[in-house]
Amino acid sequence: MTAVTDEDHGKGDGTGKPDGRADGRWDDGLIARRAAEAREAEEAAPSPPAEVEAEPQVEAYAAADGPLPARLDALRELVGLSRARLDRDTLAEAGRVLDEAAARQRLSSRHTVIAVAGATGSGKSTLFNALAGAPISDTGLRRPTTSQPIACSWTDGAAGLLDRLAVPGRLRRRPHPGPAALDEALQGLVLVDLPDHDSAATEHRDQVDRVLALVDAVIWVVDPEKYADAALHERYLRPLAGHAEVTFVVLNQTDRLPGEAADLVLDDLRRLLDEDGIALGEHGEPGATVMSLSALTGDGVPELREMIGRFVSDRTAATRRLSADVDAAAARLRKVYVAEGRPGLGERAREEFTDRLAEAVGAAAAGQAAEREWRRNASRACGTPWLRLWRWYENRGLPGSLDRLGQALTPPEEELTARQRVEQAVRIVADDAADGLPGPWAQAVREAAFTGAQGLPEALDELAVRAGAPGASKRGGGTETGKSTVPQLGGRPPKPPRPKWWPAAVLAQASMTLLQIFGGLWLVGQIIGVLEPGLVTPALIMLAGVVGGPLVEWGCAAAIRGPARRYGQDAERRLREAAAGCGRARVLDPVAAELVRYREVRERYVTVTEFSTTGR
Repeated sequence: MTAVTDEDHGKGDGTGKPDGRADGRWDDGLIARRAAEAREAEEAAPSPPAEVEAEPQVEAYAAADGPLPARLDALRELVGLSRARLDRDTLAEAGRVLDEAAARQRLSSRHTVIAVAGATGSGKSTLFNALAGAPISDTGLRRPTTSQPIACSWTDGAAGLLDRLAVPGRLRRRPHPGPAALDEALQGLVLVDLPDHDSAATEHRDQVDRVLALVDAVIWVVDPEKYADAALHERYLRPLAGHAEVTFVVLNQTDRLPGEAADLVLDDLRRLLDEDGIALGEHGEPGATVMSLSALTGDGVPELREMIGRFVSDRTAATRRLSADVDAAAARLRKVYVAEGRPGLGERAREEFTDRLAEAVGAAAAGQAAEREWRRNASRACGTPWLRLWRWYENRGLPGSLDRLGQALTPPEEELTARQRVEQAVRIVADDAADGLPGPWAQAVREAAFTGAQGLPEALDELAVRAGAPGASKRGGGTETGKSTVPQLGGRPPKPPRPKWWPAAVLAQASMTLLQIFGGLWLVGQIIGVLEPGLVTPALIMLAGVVGGPLVEWGCAAAIRGPARRYGQDAERRLREAAAGCGRARVLDPVAAELVRYREVRERYVTVTEFSTTGR
């Protein structure tokens, strides 16, 4: 090889570059020309696809108007509103679904993660290798063959998903170059081969359970000997019946079945799946895909690959899986949110509660006492002086007034609130409000009623004492007593008002009295000889006064019956309303608040389950 000297570098066309090349490339000699040709060929060759970063994707699974985001938001609100009423274990599954949904939505939506699961010796690793087009997963007679999940990704960018599945980097593979790797429909597929779900090693079963809760879909591989295994159906297929749309059930090793035996076994497998509650995707209906094949001979594998390709190309597996998870969480929560019948506080229950409180506080007795007080006052104002004098004589030795006498004659159970009646009223209204509610919410309603009822008997006793037998003040409203609102009736109730015609009745009664006095004095004057004899006229005048007084009193008594009854009814109504207001503030309002809270969570639950079967 001829060395290149400094003089050689100076040769050329005067540009100061070797051989006069304007770009300064060195192409002297055979090696230089080969290097240039190789560089030009490399530039002309199509560049390989750029490596996709393995950082998490933020693409959404559903359109902006899809049902899944609204259902997840409703489930999140449902859990938040229920934390104070439901225990942590009840909400644990819903919380897990929300966490896993948030984690999955932060990762790539361009990839579909499908797990291949099966029992020992079912041939799932053989099927995994057949789909990948290369012996990626070990197969053989040694059991268990697969001890850790092995992943095969058809495209780049699935590192975040595999990290979530905890698949080690040394067990992440790519499909063998060939038709399987170049299939456009499989671009975005991440296939995971799982350990045996019936492995004797506990850690293997734990890995299967963990990965199955995170993948977008699963291919269950069964063989003619274990397709009816109770462990498979009771532990996996039956609990995951709601995930039928993201489930493939493959009957493998059909090459071992002679004649029409494969079809018979496949039909029996479909029967078992139907008993498990798994909807089968037949006649274009959504459901699980069930088919038979032989991974060893390759019979049926292209058909499965084609089905998987259409499934992956749809890009909705993750959304379907999350929707099914929400359905399962909602089904578990149904017993704590769905009521039997129409629970709540009806108008009839409220009225009966008010009636019981009014009975306990003695509202009817207070009304009757007020009516008697009205009559007593009328008889005092309109009665004859001699009758009032006689009543004064009878009552002169008794302490206090007639008002206090009337109260003293009132039975104690009517004068003060009966605690047992109040407690019974609270218990009945709480049971009526909680009737049909799920257990936790029924308990919350009862606790709200009993907590608010603390101190209610004492408050009603205070109302009865303040109201008194005659009636209550027209002043209403409420005053704060501790933490509750007690209607204020005032101190000692005022005397009943007098009607406008009472002065005329009093004047008439006074006139009758004056006639009696005048007639009596006239007769006395005649008896002692001061006046001229004539008994007829003074006797008639005195008789008119004697008869007219009771007649005026009788007429007033007849006239006051209606006003006295209305006054008593008004007094009863005021005490009844005061007792009802006290009961409403302490019992009915807290119970109603709990019922409103239940209706709120019930609406959220309806939103969660609204698209459980359609609209995905």
